[in-house]
Amino acid sequence: MAIIKPFKGLRPPQEIVEELACLPYDVMNSEEAAKMAEGKAKSLLRITKAEIECPEVDDIHSETVYNKAVENFNAFQEKGWLAEDADAKYYIYAQTMNGITQYGIVGAAACADYENGIIKKHELTRPEKEEDRMVLTRYLNANIEPVFFAYKAVEEIDEIVNSIVKSKKADYDFTAEDGFGHHFWTIDDKAINDKLEQLFEEKVPFTYVADGHHRTAAAARIGAEKTGQNPNHTGHEEYNYFMAVHFPDNQLQIIDYNRVVTDLNGLSDLDFLAELSKGFDVENMGTEIFKPAALHEFSLYLSGSWYKLTAKVGTFDDADPIGILDVTILSKQVLEPILDIKDLRTSKRIDFVGGIRGLGELQKRVDSGEMKAAFALYPVSMQQLINIADSGNIMPPKTTWFEPKLRSGLVIHKLD
Repeated sequence: MAIIKPFKGLRPPQEIVEELACLPYDVMNSEEAAKMAEGKAKSLLRITKAEIECPEVDDIHSETVYNKAVENFNAFQEKGWLAEDADAKYYIYAQTMNGITQYGIVGAAACADYENGIIKKHELTRPEKEEDRMVLTRYLNANIEPVFFAYKAVEEIDEIVNSIVKSKKADYDFTAEDGFGHHFWTIDDKAINDKLEQLFEEKVPFTYVADGHHRTAAAARIGAEKTGQNPNHTGHEEYNYFMAVHFPDNQLQIIDYNRVVTDLNGLSDLDFLAELSKGFDVENMGTEIFKPAALHEFSLYLSGSWYKLTAKVGTFDDADPIGILDVTILSKQVLEPILDIKDLRTSKRIDFVGGIRGLGELQKRVDSGEMKAAFALYPVSMQQLINIADSGNIMPPKTTWFEPKLRSGLVIHKLD
């Protein structure tokens, strides 16, 4: 069963939280981070993307950058921009998008649960991205940003959350520049904290990494590293845990993750459509944007027209948790055999566009001449994600896109 502990959070005062909180480090490059932090001395980006304050440094993974992150982290605490709660507790973090709110519990997940499979993953990680977050965590001695977990909903936990959000004013409550609402409550009642810890241990057999595989892997590696360095290790030290926001699965929705390609591998439009017709029913939908409405249905945008592609029976396996995925169908029926794009992680001929940008972004990139064609996919369901994680399988690259992204800086978990 899952071990999820309360912890003493390091948090900003209410009056500066909107300036301090920021998007996670991996959804922007350094230039974008610098622009986001412009005029915001208290932005957490000055810690999570400290290279924005080191313009003379070419390598964003240099010791200079990590030392600047530590310097700023210490300064934020000295200035009172971050202060630690006196008692260990859970927190409720809610996000609102398009009028729908999802409620998660912020707690300290156990590194041991990641190692023994209680925390289940569905993506592979890249060593260089793991290493970067691991080094930053080592320098700061803190989980500076939360990871996004899901669990199969538990009615008793939902009831506790509902009771708190209805009876207690939120500690933080603001709408970010992207229009998404962020709401945060501390759970101060020890009896309730104890009850939540018991419920997780008794009612939640597994948790699932929704977003943040690299941060999760890095946190587990740091826990193992610190364990080896401590001759008096007991297993109860804070470094044995890392910060995660745990959302019930029935409140989450995965957004589509789409593909654009630079060329048709030497084929003309007509020849490409003819090749597609071997595995799909192809229907020209005209110039208006067409969005897939069901599993195994795709959109193609090519030379000013939208097409509906419906996968033919025999091109997929609904009994296989990987074979049922539309990303698998697209790879096996189109990208690999027709376009000769075999490795999604390394190919320069394909790019990926999160559905939050809308299908208009796909059309724009093709119409501009940057890309030749675009494919829109029906989004993966939470149940598909859980099925894959439970079966020990790994999703193909760039399969899931969760929104809204968790804001960093609402709470931080120190490792000492």
